[in-house]
Amino acid sequence: MDLRRLRYFLVLSEELNFTRAAHRLHIAQPALSQQIRALERDIGAPLLERGSRGCRLTAVGEVVAREGGELLAHADASQERIRAAVSGRQGQLRLALTRSARGGPVDALIAAFRTHHPNVDLVVRTGWTAHNITELLAGKLDAAFVRPPLDNTGLECRHIAREELLMAVPANHPLARERRITRSHIATEPVILWPRENAPGMHDLITRQLWPAHGPRIVREEPDDEQLLLSVAAGTGIAPVPEGRARALRIPGVRLKHVTAPMPTVDLALAHPSAEATPALHGLLSLVDALPGPSAAAPSTRP
Repeated sequence: MDLRRLRYFLVLSEELNFTRAAHRLHIAQPALSQQIRALERDIGAPLLERGSRGCRLTAVGEVVAREGGELLAHADASQERIRAAVSGRQGQLRLALTRSARGGPVDALIAAFRTHHPNVDLVVRTGWTAHNITELLAGKLDAAFVRPPLDNTGLECRHIAREELLMAVPANHPLARERRITRSHIATEPVILWPRENAPGMHDLITRQLWPAHGPRIVREEPDDEQLLLSVAAGTGIAPVPEGRARALRIPGVRLKHVTAPMPTVDLALAHPSAEATPALHGLLSLVDALPGPSAAAPSTRP
């Protein structure tokens, strides 16, 4: 059934006069008559009894008028949902966070996305960078916050932020009294880190910046930053932690220290497949592109 013809018929069913209906529809009366006859052929039954003073609906015409109104309302709603999906105002966005970057720009971006796209079903999970990349490449995610550099091809990264690495030391450690910590201070100190396989690029970047000569003396691995800082508070060793996460956790018995120049840093990025993005993802990327600083898409490669 041609929905345009059905719309014409619904107007005619209200007016029961071809001249008035044609005027409302802004078409010529002969064109309206032609479209109504075509609709009757489509349905296979007459819809109107025509007379010199107007027309009236047949029994079939009354059913078509009643059901046609519901059909067109449903079609209009469906078209609006389709347009919303195309524009990114509806649909679904599967997004993963990285454990070391909760709060700050990540939470602000998610809040902004929810504000600008309230009808998008935002499915959020949390995982380490390596796990998030695996999920992206398997097509289980649309985008993920990660800690570059990344080894993987087929992904693009948009820069989000750069954070200073602080050194977490036990409150009763001699280094807790230092204003700034040098690399020589920490050269032989016992170190607590998370497993390298969680984010190989970030792990290697940290060790190159802080222990350039021979690498850290790792005495314990912890699954996340909170457990890492709790181990620091217990006196097990020292640990490098991104500033935002370290200050957000506020673990008692831990002192956070700056490291002397060159300042060690880690980056935060949003990764997504290089293939064409969904409209909902385009909405998130537009918010990222509006951030200050470098945010242009670039293939994810290790420097």
